Amino acid sequence: MTAGAGLGAGRANRHTARWVAIGVLVVAAGLIAVLATRPPASVAEVQSPLVGNLAPPVGGVTLTGSRYELPREPGMYVVVNFFASWCEPCQQEGPELVRFQYEHSRSGDASMVSVVFDDTASAARTYQSTLGASWPTLADPGGALALSFGVRAPPSTFVIAPDGRVVAYIVAPVTAADLDRIIAEAKASRA
Repeated sequence: MTAGAGLGAGRANRHTARWVAIGVLVVAAGLIAVLATRPPASVAEVQSPLVGNLAPPVGGVTLTGSRYELPREPGMYVVVNFFASWCEPCQQEGPELVRFQYEHSRSGDASMVSVVFDDTASAARTYQSTLGASWPTLADPGGALALSFGVRAPPSTFVIAPDGRVVAYIVAPVTAADLDRIIAEAKASRA
C-alpha cells in the first residue's frame, strides 16, 4: 500500500465522521425543537381498574371528629384527594384544590373530599387549616381507604361522577384547570 492511498483513506474517514456528526446534530436539533414547541403536558391520568367502575365506599371520621359518608351516587362530581402534610407535591397542588372547591361550590356541580395518607391527624389538620381547606378531610388510620383505592403514595386524586363511577385517576399534583378539563370531558362523553 502506498503512502498516498493511506492518506486518502484517512481523509475519507474524517469526511464520513463529519457527515455523521452533522446528521446527529440535525436530529438532536429537531428533537429539541419538537419538545420545546409542543404544548405543555397536562396532568397524566393513570390506568386503574377503578376507572369506569363504581368507586369504593368513601367514609369515616373527619379531622374535626364528625362522621362523613359519600353517597354511592353523589349527584355531582366529587374529587377525592389523598394527601399528606409532609408531601411537597401535595403542598404544590393544595392552593389549586382550594381554587377548584371555591369555583365549584358556587355552581354546586362538584365538591372535594380529602383523605389523609400516612400522616398524623394533627399535622394534616394544621396543613388543611393553613391551606384554607373547607371540605371534609377524612382520617385514614391503618390506610383502609388508601388500600381500597389502590393508593401507594400521595398525591393521588380520583374524580367520581354523579352516578358514583370513577372517571379519572391522577398520580401527580393537579390543578383546578386539570380537574375542570377532566370533568368537562366526562360530561361530554356521557352526553
